[in-house]
Amino acid sequence: MKDLLNFRYEDYPFELFSLSHFTAIILLLVLIYLLFMYRNRLKNKGKNAARWVLISLMVAGELFFHLWYGINDLWSLTINLPFQLCSISLYLCILMLLTRNRFLFEIAFFTSMTGAFVAMLTPELFFGFPHLRYFQFFIVHAVIVLSCLYMIWVEGLTVTFSSLLKSFLVLNVIAAAVYGINLLLGANYMFLIHKPFNPSPIDYLGEYPWYLLSLEVISFTLFYLIYLPFQIKKTVKK
Repeated sequence: MKDLLNFRYEDYPFELFSLSHFTAIILLLVLIYLLFMYRNRLKNKGKNAARWVLISLMVAGELFFHLWYGINDLWSLTINLPFQLCSISLYLCILMLLTRNRFLFEIAFFTSMTGAFVAMLTPELFFGFPHLRYFQFFIVHAVIVLSCLYMIWVEGLTVTFSSLLKSFLVLNVIAAAVYGINLLLGANYMFLIHKPFNPSPIDYLGEYPWYLLSLEVISFTLFYLIYLPFQIKKTVKK
């Protein structure tokens, strides 16, 4: 167990699109399918239990993240503050599930669904199976996605084009604030100062600062693609 907590990632290197990576993605898809299939049952019975399971998993994952860095004497203001997009999404999703607030849901839905899905496909992760960080990373990101879908399929909320615009605006306000924090701390939260060290789609978007402009376009495009099924559903109903 001690080896599975240490920082020697060369002992358990993460490989992009390896069997363990594909397994995590497939398991997420299976969980999404099961949530959809049992959505009506959860509406009638078990709604609160499911909501608290999702909240507990995210809280436990975040606590483990900080505990692991502390155990290895690596906790740092430049790494561990909750200013990465997925960390922001995690806190938004926890508040969203606790309050069931529509505005929080609108913001969390677009930022979380895009950020967490991209993170699942191209993780900024150095530890592979069976290191505990591997499990913590994929469990937390999967639960972020499931939390947003829970709000739609079980709580009955939906998004509009206005939701998309609000979320995109809030994301840019958050990014501006995080950029200032990066300059203050010498950090790279939300990858606003340089690209991730692991291979990622950002590698194909040009050099700094031009990839930031590309990310703006890509983010809005992804937001719209996520919104599109709702627009199609609305059109069909009409």
